[in-house]
Formats: sequence, structure tokens, C-alpha cells
Amino acid sequence: MIPAAFEYHRPKDLEGVLSVLVEHGDDARVLAGGHSLIPMMKLRMADVEHLIDLQDVAGMSGIAVDGGSVRIGAMTTQNDIITSDALAGAAPIMHEAALQIADPQVRYMGTVGGNVANGDPGNDMPGLMQCLDATFTLVGPDGERTVAAREFYEAAYMTDRDDAEVLTAVSFAAQAGGYAYEKQKRKIGDYATAAAAVLLTKEGGVCTSASIAMTNLSDTPIWSEAAGAALAGTSVDDAAISAAVGAMLGDIDPTEDNRGPIEFKRHAASVVLGRAIARAWSRA
Repeated sequence: MIPAAFEYHRPKDLEGVLSVLVEHGDDARVLAGGHSLIPMMKLRMADVEHLIDLQDVAGMSGIAVDGGSVRIGAMTTQNDIITSDALAGAAPIMHEAALQIADPQVRYMGTVGGNVANGDPGNDMPGLMQCLDATFTLVGPDGERTVAAREFYEAAYMTDRDDAEVLTAVSFAAQAGGYAYEKQKRKIGDYATAAAAVLLTKEGGVCTSASIAMTNLSDTPIWSEAAGAALAGTSVDDAAISAAVGAMLGDIDPTEDNRGPIEFKRHAASVVLGRAIARAWSRA
């Protein structure tokens, strides 16, 4: 289909972006890589009268690793993540997850900011950011603020971002310990039927901490505190993994769709999380 008519804006700075957002309110949307918004416009699921392209806005891309901190500009592409040696050293789970997003053509254009700001429960980065306990930087007419990834998502396509705000960066602490991102999908390029992000630390053969997040199994990404707690203090044996999976199943709320019925999704979630925990533990 062809999208409805819209006015195209391509400002050179963030001030120009915000002026258009303030002037047109709900009728304006920002465009990053476009792989979420443009299809919705073509299907007439999104009615955008003013489209604001962020491609020319300076300072919104790039990866900075400073000691134990990582900052990624919102316009950084998935391919930038894959090819960054600094990020691969500081947060290898980002590299592993980005390689599983869609296909190379999408990864060359799809951005981190677009992936996390859209509020699509099927996107990979929101759950991963919750697992990393990331914070998002938002800039609006009233200035800059930060919000935790674990508090950002309210419902499908609904977030804590105000209509007049722009997400400019994501930040998190450099990763230590074992990691894994496991994803089950119907075909290359598809959203996950179920995906799991796992980070854990190990000392003396015992798991000292664990963070677990799931993707596309509820109307928001799910960071399962109970699942992580089930692994802490254990040797991550079969019983501990089973307990973590059981805790996760109590937190998710999948719905039936063209990726399968609810019970199949719960089974897929159990399998991918079990695999992710085992692989993260082997790397710890």
C-alpha cells in the first residue's frame, strides 16, 4: 500500500526537531531507520502528517566506551554495533543480539534508538536493554531527562516518552561475566516467537547474580527478577535452571497469533531460556 500524504522535514539539529514536534504535536513523528514506522504508514496503521527525518541531526550516533560505561547514540545502526570492537569487548551480548536481528539489509539501516523507542514488544533491543539495566536519555522542550529501561515500557507501542521528546542515547555499565542471547523465530528476518537475554556472574562455582529478560511474550518486554533470583546462589544445575524457567513462565503473558498458540509460545520460551542460561553459564 501507499502511505497517506505527509509533509517531510529534515532538520539539521535537535532544536529543529523539537520545534516541529512542539508545533505539530500528535501529528508529527520522528523517523530513525524507518523499519518500524514506514511499514506501519504503508499499512495505514500510523497516520503521520509530519515526518521528521533524523538522518542529518549531528551528535546522535556513535558508540563510546569509557572505562566501565557504555553510551550508544540513538542513530547508531545495528551494523555499527556488529562491527564495533570496543562494544564487543565491553558488551558482547549486544553483538550477539544484533546479529540475530532481521537481515543484513535491515541492520544497515535499523537503529538502536528506533528499536527501543517504538515500544514494539517484538523488537529485540528493549528486552536486551532491560537485561543490561540500561537508561535512556530523552530530550524535549523542557530539557533532558533519563529513564530506566525497566520502567520505560507501559504497553504495546506505549512508553514513558512524551510526544514532544526524542530518545537520543542509551547507556549502561560494561558487561562482566557470562552472557547469551537466544532467539526462536519462524524464518530469517522475522520477529522472535520467543527470545531470552541472560547475563550472569560466577564466583567459586556459584552464580553470584543473574539478569534475565524475555522478548515478544507479553505486551511489553519482561525483565524477570524472579528468574534471576532463582539462579543466584546456585551452581546453575538442572534444578536451578528449571526453577528459573518456572519463575519466568509466571511473569510472561503471551497471546495467540500467527506465530502460534499460547502453550507453544510458553514452550518456546522455556526452551530458549534454558539454552541461554546454559550458554551464559559456560561463558562465565
